[in-house]
Amino acid sequence: MAHSDLTTHKNGRQRKIAVPTFLSENIRGMDRGETSSSEPEVEEEAEGLIKVLSSEDRRHRRVRPGIRDELGNVLLLLFLYVLQGIPLGLAGSIPLILQSKSISYKDQAFFSFVFWPFSLKLFWAPLVDALYCSRFGRRKSWLVPTQYLLGLFMLYLSGTVNSLMQSEGGPKVVTLTAVFFMLAFLAATQDIAVDGWALTMLSRENVGYASTCNSVGQTAGYFLGNVLFLALESADFCNKYLRAEPKDTGIVTLSEFLFFWGIVFLISTTLVAIMKKENNHGHGKRRVHEETQGVMETYKLLFSIIKMPTVFTFCSLLLTAKIGFSAADAVTGLKLVEAGVPKEQLALLAVPMVPLQILLPVIISKYTAGPRPLDVFYKAFPFRLLIGLGYALLVWWTPSVKHEGGFPVYYYAIVLFSYALHQVALYSMYVACMAFHAKVSDPLIGGTYMTLLNTVTNLGGNWPSTLALWMVDPLTSKECQGAAGQSCGSPEEAGLCVKEGGACVTTLDGYYVESVVCVVIGLAWWVWLGKKMRRLQEQKPAAWRCRASR
Repeated sequence: MAHSDLTTHKNGRQRKIAVPTFLSENIRGMDRGETSSSEPEVEEEAEGLIKVLSSEDRRHRRVRPGIRDELGNVLLLLFLYVLQGIPLGLAGSIPLILQSKSISYKDQAFFSFVFWPFSLKLFWAPLVDALYCSRFGRRKSWLVPTQYLLGLFMLYLSGTVNSLMQSEGGPKVVTLTAVFFMLAFLAATQDIAVDGWALTMLSRENVGYASTCNSVGQTAGYFLGNVLFLALESADFCNKYLRAEPKDTGIVTLSEFLFFWGIVFLISTTLVAIMKKENNHGHGKRRVHEETQGVMETYKLLFSIIKMPTVFTFCSLLLTAKIGFSAADAVTGLKLVEAGVPKEQLALLAVPMVPLQILLPVIISKYTAGPRPLDVFYKAFPFRLLIGLGYALLVWWTPSVKHEGGFPVYYYAIVLFSYALHQVALYSMYVACMAFHAKVSDPLIGGTYMTLLNTVTNLGGNWPSTLALWMVDPLTSKECQGAAGQSCGSPEEAGLCVKEGGACVTTLDGYYVESVVCVVIGLAWWVWLGKKMRRLQEQKPAAWRCRASR
């Protein structure tokens, strides 16, 4: 099933930039005042004031303040993360729409590069962090132009997307990829700016709500841009559930949806630029102080981390660990659409998964909190491989279940159950990996260290998925039936076969070949390299410390 590691999201939850540990020193020292007078009366008053503040601080520690005074900032963060999820959700819906138009899997592989920016944003994050106009605001310097460009790109797409999707020679995949890649790149850049702004927009007491805003907001945005859009765009879904009189089209089109959100981006960005002051600190609220590290210093630090033997080995393992799951994760959903399963029904299966995705990290974290979190990763690995084979059986079984009215309820129940099992295995590995990242990251450079490991983890899932999509067509065998002497080895030959009155029939689907090959590669990785990954847990803490941070 085409999985979004935002879900994985596609984009993903593992992208968060951790707060660097050195900021805690700045937080503790922010509210220190200085007394320059030497008069005894003033000193006594100062001592009395210190005692009062100390007692208030102790009460403050015992009772966590609410977010009522900062509700506006929390809602703004939530809204910005929702906006960020919209283009990601739209990008995730395009492959399903393209698949219904029978494009090749090589074209799908090419379009999958759209999902790479969130896995590579570490490479330009130092620029976003260090280059800005102080008068306008450190984060607004990037947020405002980025969101304006997102809105303009959506408006441009709203006028051209129909011609790109319905041209005579088929969808213009290269142009679609270029435009949606820019949308994803801008969304990733906006994410960097919003992540950084969240640390100073909220007070020290409430900064923990930033991750909640990210999780809830981005998930809601992805839902709006993917699940809700696919449902409202589907004529069958709208006629069945939302209309009294059936029509040939859905309630909204892709063009209208893009135009609406393009306008929302432009208006909301203008309001933020004019009305929101970046350094508007409330009374009595202690803010997180930001420090800027030079761009070159950050890149040098990243390079010094990668050169460490333990980190290099771990990154190499992360880059290869997900090869065994690539066919199941990247191709299954497209194969189900190809077999006739409505794309909007597949999208709606994500709805009942939301509670599971919320509960799973909480439950699994109990088993990854110890000194050996990768043991959970290792144990879940073969189960996820077996689920991949189960997906292949599901795709093979799907055509035989289809009837005139679509698919029976029990079929969707089985698909949902398979997806739930996949989520359990996926989150077990994900939570274990994140726990190990937190365990080994050098606390002196925790933010940079964690982000590097998370970026490598994301990239380790992206490149096998792209390769898996690319290899489906070359591994597929077809023969021309009904026209003697013709073959179906290329699109041109397939066209000649049809002209001669024949039909190209698939004799061996490359997806099944990939599914078996990926599982074999995955088992080999688990037997040999998986044990090597587990042994990394036995390394001493000093093996993970970067000399540049000492």
